[in-house]
Amino acid sequence: MAVNPDLQKERNSATFDSQKLTEFLYNGKDRVDRRRFVQNLVFQDEYLNSFKPWWNREREESYDTCVKRSIYLQQFMDKHGITKPEERAYVHQAAANEENDVIGLHKSMFIPTISRLGTKEQVEKYGVPAKQNKILGTYAQTELGHGTFIRGLETTATFDPSTQEFIINSPNVTSIKYWPGGGGKTCNYVILMAKLYTQGQSHGIHAFVVQTRSLKDHTPMPGVSVGDIGNKLGFSDMDNSFIKFDNYRVPKDAMLMRHAKVEVDGTYIPAKNSKITYGSMMNLRALIVGSCAVSLAQAATIATRYSAVRRQTEVRPGGEEAQVLDYQTQQEKLFPMIASAYAFMFVGRNILREFNRIMADMERGMLDEMQVLHALAAGMKAYCSDVTSYGVDKLRMACGGHGYTHASGIPKIWASATPACTYEGENTIMYLQCARYLVKQYGEAVKGKKLAGFMSYLNNPVQQRSSLDENFTFEHLVQAYEHAASRLIKAASLRIQSLMRIGSSSEEARNNSSVIMVKAAKAHCQVYIVKVFMEETLKSNMDTSVSKAMKTLCQLYATCGIYENLGNFIQDGFLSSKQADMVSNKMLSLFSEMRPNAVAFVDAFDYHDQVLQSCIGRYDGQVYQALYEYAKGSPLNKSDVHESYYTTLRPLMKGEYNITPAKL
Repeated sequence: MAVNPDLQKERNSATFDSQKLTEFLYNGKDRVDRRRFVQNLVFQDEYLNSFKPWWNREREESYDTCVKRSIYLQQFMDKHGITKPEERAYVHQAAANEENDVIGLHKSMFIPTISRLGTKEQVEKYGVPAKQNKILGTYAQTELGHGTFIRGLETTATFDPSTQEFIINSPNVTSIKYWPGGGGKTCNYVILMAKLYTQGQSHGIHAFVVQTRSLKDHTPMPGVSVGDIGNKLGFSDMDNSFIKFDNYRVPKDAMLMRHAKVEVDGTYIPAKNSKITYGSMMNLRALIVGSCAVSLAQAATIATRYSAVRRQTEVRPGGEEAQVLDYQTQQEKLFPMIASAYAFMFVGRNILREFNRIMADMERGMLDEMQVLHALAAGMKAYCSDVTSYGVDKLRMACGGHGYTHASGIPKIWASATPACTYEGENTIMYLQCARYLVKQYGEAVKGKKLAGFMSYLNNPVQQRSSLDENFTFEHLVQAYEHAASRLIKAASLRIQSLMRIGSSSEEARNNSSVIMVKAAKAHCQVYIVKVFMEETLKSNMDTSVSKAMKTLCQLYATCGIYENLGNFIQDGFLSSKQADMVSNKMLSLFSEMRPNAVAFVDAFDYHDQVLQSCIGRYDGQVYQALYEYAKGSPLNKSDVHESYYTTLRPLMKGEYNITPAKL
């Protein structure tokens, strides 16, 4: 099909070559070519394209399809020698966008946790067969009555020296493990987070490798009740699970003992740092930031292309209907989300690099940056998933009525993205974890300590007035964000201190300061994102025209952030009313500056139509024919006349239909 002329016009009017930006995003032409080659292998695979579309499947069929495709993908990647993590991610993006990976947590949590926390012998016993898919595992932490508060978990693991076993028990209904992905029907092992008891004493939460199903016939192990939790808002193909233990015995080496240990007599030897157990969670939180970027970028691609094709309401009586993309209110919905997708993409990579660096240091016994990583991963996971959940839904509404249907592709993206606000740490709790670290760092800065790395902005001298002018330089924008974050962190710290001075405990003081603490954490996250975005934008290995457009996009992101949170910047008079007006006017002028490049920016994300699975986000813009074909494919259209006509409607119209209790 020919490209819709409106969409082609958008591409022709762009000030830069989207291919050049794609090459920058994916680290060079060779990697872009490799990415496309790998994904084309998926698109051309006969088996992967043989299944019924996800939107026409029942739940059980969705799960069965998901299992088959997940396992096939492993074989597919082995067959084609696809071993690099980023290339394997491209395969899943191309092939499994319509389903989740039922053994995803097996690869991202089960195996890595064993590798990080297990002894050499445990890695050999559990990790090796896991890598060979001889056992399949997931990660079981959340309970019916407890989630993010790990210390509150109730599942117990009590050591019995007489048998050299741990007795795993769910003492009450609230202690039942709930939500582990893939644990309901797929996996036969879990990494179990449970409260360790030895010699009559509790030693806190530790990780155990626990078998839940037989390796012979996959039936639940005696003493284990396990199953699927049922339908959810999204992830309909994933068997999220409940797992209950009734004094279930496991061998002594089920406890991962690379750091903390239990001797044969029950003597407990603690780890040097008790928080090292949480490395796997921090890894997943870092990965969530990158997944947020993907969700936001895909939704922005769909909504922007559709806005270029969709024409609505004549601007002048009797004139041509305008492209929706020309309306400033539509630009306000789309453009900040495009900018956010780019920002999150850069931040996700940066956090992952930091995670790998700090975890490597931890392997060598250097634990100094553990808290830095924990606070960063917690705050960024919360902030990016919040923005993504809100942003994807905003983009859906920007598509009008067609955004509501699965044909648009956006509801599926939202249903997959929005659970990230809750899993791996509910966002409010994540913000508060980040904020506690910020308050602590502020206290150190007040004492005169020079803070290292990114936190050093808390050592900066307090400026009473912003130097922001019409140029909106990166330097002045960063200065504004740092000032707002510093002020909010200070305000949270002073409130906690004042409450403690009048008799509140530290816990009570933090609880009664939690709203401003969350606000401070969000402001801190914004500083980090703006600085990383600007650093990436100023890199020298960018095409000149791309560089110019990216600077506009980055400036737009920073300016919109100030506009949307103006109170943070004007409350203490840092920005004057005149400067506040400048921010508003600058944002609107940046919308106009970005307008010719909107489609080019989303094209540069390089998402194939088979990845987007959207009638309205197609590369060729032929949305209306695609919507019509989608509608004709509805299962209700298998026959011209549905059975309900004969059983109910025809008798009704003849006056013969009457529901009576007897018929019920």
